[in-house]
Formats: sequence, structure tokens, C-alpha cells
Amino acid sequence: MPRSRRKAHICCRPRQDRLAASFHQLGLRQGDRVGIWAPNGMLFYLTNLATARAGLISVGINPAYQVPELEYALNKVGVRALVAAEGYRQQNYYGMVSHIAPELASSKPGELKSKSLPNLSTVIIDSQKSLPELFELPSEQSISKIESIQSKIIPDSGVNMQFTSGTTGHPKAALMSHFGFVNNGLHIGNRNELDQKVHRLCVQVPLFHAFGMVIAVMAAISYGSTLVLPTAGFKAADSLAAIVRERCSIILGTPTMYVDLVRRIVESGAKLETPEIAVTGGATCSPKLFADIKHTLGVRKVKTVFGMTETTAVIFQALFDETPEDVQQTVGHITDHYEAKVIDRDGHIVPFGTAGELCVRGYGNMLGYWDDEKKMKETIGADRWLRTGDQFVLREDGYGKIVGRLKDVVIRGGENIYPKEVEDFLNTYPKILEAHCIGVPDERTGEELCAFVRLKDSSDTIDREEIKRYCEGKLAYYKVPKYVRILNDLPKTTSGKVQKYKLQQLFASER
Repeated sequence: MPRSRRKAHICCRPRQDRLAASFHQLGLRQGDRVGIWAPNGMLFYLTNLATARAGLISVGINPAYQVPELEYALNKVGVRALVAAEGYRQQNYYGMVSHIAPELASSKPGELKSKSLPNLSTVIIDSQKSLPELFELPSEQSISKIESIQSKIIPDSGVNMQFTSGTTGHPKAALMSHFGFVNNGLHIGNRNELDQKVHRLCVQVPLFHAFGMVIAVMAAISYGSTLVLPTAGFKAADSLAAIVRERCSIILGTPTMYVDLVRRIVESGAKLETPEIAVTGGATCSPKLFADIKHTLGVRKVKTVFGMTETTAVIFQALFDETPEDVQQTVGHITDHYEAKVIDRDGHIVPFGTAGELCVRGYGNMLGYWDDEKKMKETIGADRWLRTGDQFVLREDGYGKIVGRLKDVVIRGGENIYPKEVEDFLNTYPKILEAHCIGVPDERTGEELCAFVRLKDSSDTIDREEIKRYCEGKLAYYKVPKYVRILNDLPKTTSGKVQKYKLQQLFASER
């Protein structure tokens, strides 16, 4: 991290308030949604906290999103203002927004009127001109007004929205509260020992995820820890360089990131002196990887966390002193001041040690799904118990273990992939009659996507490269199936539903 990009948390407050005042001066009011489309960096950090100060709701948008995904996200939650980086990797964000809303080029600042994006009025690009102007825009009166807004923000006010799975194949938008953000940050930070010293956290995970924004940022703010963002997007070499240069004591990452980091350390022969704790989450972690992390990084502890978007962040996490068996065979202990139960199909609580659906209740539970009351009622009952959709075993001592997922979500390197979304897209390809996707095991990413397709012409053929070309510019890279299999007949029930467990068996028989 270059010296010029170093900032103290307390020094960021005036910039946050100026940015918050600018939003207010642009006509945004409490409860309005502000999209943040940027990779890891100061822009995301400042904007997310500024929206909270202004009583606005930030909406984290995946930097890898392509045009159709961006359009859906902006319209789903009625984003009024979009703060975006100039681009990421090969993407030009301004060009992509203009593709959806060509009116942008001729619009005055704050006065966009687009047929395709009817709610969006303001687009702010992190250029050498736009962002400095935004910090200079507010008057002293506007800045003072931000302080008065604080009294109108209550713990249960919405603060952030994140996209999760949907039954229609499109992501749902889960609305989080200030109460959930603050309490998660406090309790996660305590479990990760941030209260013991001034730790330096190497943040490899993206900030638009709960892992990055809550487990990293909110916890660090709560305990005065230092956040180290090695690069805009994860690169093992940059992470290693940052850990050594900044003397990081805690490392945050998904299992996939640790696979690459361990490999990089071994290849380089680097010797790490400062890491004490490695925190992993976002996907399952094998016992071998746990051992590799502990040995190669030289940490005294490897901690696991388990949670979901709908609970703001963490439900289960490691305690201070755990046996190697508990670390490797469970997802940790129920987090502080949270409730958990496991139920059968009839909703009855099962005995400890018996598999069933995990339900949780506590401060982190989302306020709801934006504009999806039906799904909200299916997920959270009147008694505020949230059904996770995970098949789970809860022990009497408070530790838990995931047995499987009742939902079809595929977790690839910490990124959630919703098969129906990909299936619906693949079904638009002229050659394909029907497509069905499953998650298959992968040593590096945890899971990869495999697409089983039936072609319109049985004498035709298709391969992964052809599918990949079709997906370019339309699906984020991590959603593109790694494997493609052609079948003349798909295994189905008498009612016509595809039997995905048989597809799993078929894939396994090929290995």
C-alpha cells in the first residue's frame, strides 16, 4: 500500500461527512439507495461509511458484473445515485452505464432521466475531476446538517443492501440494519481477538461482501485495528507482499485465496514472521488446507467463520481456544447473543446431534428482502426465526457442522452462484434445448459449476470454449461453467423435474 494511500480512521470522518453532505445537497434523502460499484479501495470504504452517516442505504455491486447484471441490480432496488470506479480489469464502467442509459452523455449532473434506469438520477465516476468536485460541493450548512441527521437514524434503520439468491434465478436484495452491522463488528472482532492489541488485518476478500464490509471493516473500526487492502482484486503475490511489508498479524480470506497464498509462499520461499491468526470463511475448508495454512503461514490459530448474507455476516465462529478437531470438523461455536435451532420438515426441533434445517434469530437478521414480501415471509416467520436452508447438526456444547445445503446454491471460492440464473441464460443459446447446472467438488475453489445440456439437434456438438465465448460480457467470469456435458436424455422424475443428484452421480463416475 503506497504511503500516499494511508489514512487514519479518524481522519476519514471529515471526508465521510463532506461526501454525505454532497449526497444530501444532490437531493438524496434518508432511505434512498446509493449503489457502490468499485473494487477494494478507499472509494468503497469512504462511500459506504458516508452513506451510513447520511441515513442512506448503500448497495454493494459486484465489480465483475456485466451490463445485464448491473441493469438488474440498479432497477431491483431503485438506486438513485451510483458511485463507481472508472473501471476494473478490462471493464469501462462509464461505458457500461452509458450502454444501459445513453441519455447519460447529454444529462446535467444529478438530472439523469433514463427509460432503462428510471430511478437513477446521479452517476459519479471516481475520476480526477468528478470526485474532487463532490468533496468541494457541500456548504458548511450542509455539513452541519449531517450531524443533525444522526438523531433521526435509529438502530433498525436500513444501512446496506447485498444481493443473494432468488427463486426466479435473479438475486434477491437483503436489507441490513445499523444494529446488525455494529453488533456483528463488535462480537466478530472480540472472537478474532482484536481487543488484545492493535492488529493489522490483511483484507483479501471483497468489500462488497459481508465478509469484507462487516468481518473486516466494521470489526476494525470497532477496535481501532488497521486495515490493509493489498490490491483492488485478489492476487496472491500482492497479498504476500502486503503481509510482509505491512507486518500483518491477521489474515482474512476464503479457502480459495488461501490455496493460492500457500502455493505462492511455498514457491517464493518466503518466511512470514508476523501473522498470528488466519480467518477463513465463505466456503468449506478441507482439513488438509487447515494444516497447510497453519504450517505455511506460521500462524498460531486458524479460525473459521460461518454465516450468510441474510444474517449480516456471522452465525457461528471459532472460540478463543479450540481443539484441532473442533476447528477442522465444525464451523465453530454459535456467535455471542445469537440463537440457533435445528428443525425437521414439520418444523419441530430435533435432538442435539441430529441433522435438520438450521434456523437462527438475533441482531444480525436482515430487515427483509427488498420488494419481495413473499420470499421474506418464507424465510423469516412472525417469531423472527430465519430459515437458512442449510442442513445442519447442532451439538449440545454450541458447536455446529454443515451436512449439506437444502438450497442449490453453488459456492465457488466464496462467490455464490445461483444455478437457475445460469441455466436461464444458457437456455437462450440457439443450440441448447435445456441446461441444468450443478456444483461439483474442486480442490482449489471448493466447488465449480458443471452444465449438463441437451441440444436441439442431437447430431450437433458444443464445448466449454463455445459456452465461454457466449457468456463473455453477459455473465460474471465466476458464473461461467468450468465443465460442460452433453446428454441426449436428462434424468427426470415422473413430473418432469430434473434429478440433480443423478447428475452429481454421473459427474462423479467420470472422475
